[in-house]
This record gives sequence, C-alpha cells and structure tokens, in this order.
Amino acid sequence: MSTHLRRRLAAVCWSAILVCIAALVPGTARADNPIVQHLYTADPAPLVYNGRVYLYTGHDEDGATYFDMREWRVFSSSDMVNWTDHGTPMNLDTFAWADENAWAGHVAQRGGKFYWYVPVRNAATGRMAIGVAVADSPTGPFRDALGRPLVENGEIDPAIFIDDNGQAYMYWGNPNLWYVRLNTDMISFSGAPTQIPLTTAGFGTRTGNPSRPTLYEEAPWVYKRNGQYYMIFAAECCSEFIAYSTAPSPTGPWTYRGTVMPRQGSSFTNHPGIVDFNGSSYFFYHNGALPGGGGFARSVAVERFSYNANGTIPTINMTTAGAPQVGTLNPYTRQEAETIAWGSGIETEPASEGGMNVGWIQNGDYIKVKGVAFGSGASSFTARVASAGAGGSIELRLGGPNGTLVGTCAVPVTGGWQTWTTATCPVSGAAGTQDLYLRFTGGGGYLFNVNWWRFAT
Repeated sequence: MSTHLRRRLAAVCWSAILVCIAALVPGTARADNPIVQHLYTADPAPLVYNGRVYLYTGHDEDGATYFDMREWRVFSSSDMVNWTDHGTPMNLDTFAWADENAWAGHVAQRGGKFYWYVPVRNAATGRMAIGVAVADSPTGPFRDALGRPLVENGEIDPAIFIDDNGQAYMYWGNPNLWYVRLNTDMISFSGAPTQIPLTTAGFGTRTGNPSRPTLYEEAPWVYKRNGQYYMIFAAECCSEFIAYSTAPSPTGPWTYRGTVMPRQGSSFTNHPGIVDFNGSSYFFYHNGALPGGGGFARSVAVERFSYNANGTIPTINMTTAGAPQVGTLNPYTRQEAETIAWGSGIETEPASEGGMNVGWIQNGDYIKVKGVAFGSGASSFTARVASAGAGGSIELRLGGPNGTLVGTCAVPVTGGWQTWTTATCPVSGAAGTQDLYLRFTGGGGYLFNVNWWRFAT
C-alpha cells in the first residue's frame, strides 16, 4: 500500500485496532486483488494489443469526498498478475476546453492509432461532454484529437465497439442510453446520436423509481461473441450491481439476461470491462477494497471466468485472489521495478531515464513479483537505483516479504533521486518458479528509488 494509504489507515485504526494491525504488518496482504495498490484506480477499460492487456483507468484522489478525478492512468500485463505502471499519459489539461471530471473512458485501437474517449465537463457550458484523444502508442502520450467535444448532451461513460464489418459505434449515457456510428477516422460520426429505448424487456425492471423504470444506470460495455452482441452495464444505483443484455445486432433489440456481479465490494458504483486474452475470458470491475477505500476511493480488480455452454455469463463474485497467472515471468531480461503483483508502501513517479520508477521507499516496504521462473538458478542480481537519502539494501526473498533470503544488494547514496547508478550483488538459492519479494531496508525516511532490475545465471 502507498505511504498515503498507510497514513490514512493508521488514522482510522482506533475504530478497528485488530483489523488495522493486520493491514499494517508487512506480509499480511498476500492477495492479488485489487491489482494496483499504490493508488486508487476506478472505471477499468481493458484493451488487448500485441500480446498484452492494457488497462486504462481513472484515478480517485486521496481524501476525496466526491468523484475528484483529474487524470487517467495506464497499466499493462502479459500474465494478468504482474502489472506495469505506465503513469499518466492524459489528464484534464489534455483538453483545453475542459475543467473538471476526468471520469470513465474507453480506448479503441484502429489503423495503428489509439483513441481514448472520455467524459469531461465542458468549461464553456458547464455540461458533461465526450472528448477524444489520440496517441501512436497504447501508453501515450495522448493529445486532443478535435480541440472540442465529440458529442455533448450532458451524459457520460463512453464505450467503443468495432464490428466485424469495420463499423465502429460509440455507446454512452446516464440516465439515458445512446449510440452513434463513428466514421473510420474515429473522431467524427455519421448521422445523429440515437437514443436506445430503455424497456423492461431490454434492460430489466427497477422498482420504486418511476422516472427510471429499467435497471440500466450507466457504464455500457459492448462486444460480440459467437454472432451475439452483449451489453454489460452498471445497474440500479445505489449501490450498483453489474447486469447484461444481448441482441442480434449492435443496435438491438436488446433482451435482458440477468446479473453478472451482485452488489459487493464497499463501493456504491461499479464499472465493467470484459476481454478475451490468451484463450480465457476476464471480467474487470472496481471496489473499495484498499485501506481507506469506498465510493470515492475505488480500486480495479479482475476475475477469470468461463461462459456457460449456451453463451450466458455466469454470476461472478469479487475475490481477493484475482485471476491466475498466465505463464511465468522471466527474471533474466530487464524488468521494470514498477511491474508489480503486490506492493506495500511504495509509490511510482516518472523516471528521468524514461518510463516510471518506484520511489518513496521506506524501511520494510516491499514489492511482490509473482511466478518468477529462475530455472536452474540465478547467480547475481542487478538493479538501477538512485538515492538522495541514506541509501539502504534490497533484500531478495522468496515466498514472502520475510521468506528465504537469497541475496542482499547494497544501494549507495548517489546524490539525487534521479541520479542513477547500477548496483549488483551475488545470489544463491534462487531456483525453480517462485514468488519474488524485493524487500527494502535501511534507516529512517525515504531510502532510495528503483528503476529496473535483472537477474543473471
């Protein structure tokens, strides 16, 4: 957990002493959900590209009492458990015409470019509008593609679907549900936005709210499988559950099918995303599972699932275990320090050498990297480090933050938090496939930063 989250947790410990002690002790948080622990993330939008899953999220600010969101974040993984933090490739300043609410977006890839559709508040009108940014890489940086809203009707939560024939659609809406046909340039559309009829046959029956007779609330997610179109959505605030409908075409008519994920998870909102990757299906969502978490401090999580034989989606429950690992991680190639299955105490920041680095490291903090394939054994470990503090050590442990010690690498003082040097140390006993823990030790205050690491045989 981040230092900010740890401080917040300590502040509320008086009301839950035993729970807080368990959360503060290193090594007690051993699950893999939520998949990011050093900041709050929300509204997942996964995209499979070039052998990786790219996960686009919002960022709930620490201490928020509303949806205080000013930037978007990107993470990626090739194994569904070790996630690389790519930082903030887009924020409110990307859109000169917007002033607030960096809310739930969606990224689509076409023609070698990546298009990020997001709801933001138009400063000129005070209404929510949908903007679109474009990048040449899935990790950005993204730039405003239009210099103005793509559409503006006061509603939110865009989602993009590109059909087999190449026709792209954008769906969005709360309290209504809309779609528009996008042109091949992905930044303009043909015809006028069309409102999808919200019927109880199509989207289920809500009781006790005459102004909203159906379960549809927000956050549509549309895709096609075996000739059938699926729309997953957040249902019946508050608190929300995840439901879905199906249709024979991308424009309907929709038939309500039932619940995907029940009301769970200490957050009154939820937001779905479904992708297939490496032969399996994955359901992304958010909850309030981190210390200090809740409706305005959410965290993205993921579950693997299998469709029923008739194509229906089973009920999926939130877990702390998360999805199983796909394959293993190779420690003999350069690995970014911000590639993490679970982190305790650390945070990330842009590195002067490019990408991100792990920082704000204090004594006892650690990083877990899951399923590291050492093979017949490693003989040395090298890390790129920097320190304007007192320096310290990286303990290499297997199985847990206090597990088997296979090496200790001294980190010198380099004279600056971005003044980098390479530290190397011998390793003994690291063989087979193991969960690796980089445990950071030293004196008081912040110790050092880590940019990347690598083992050698």
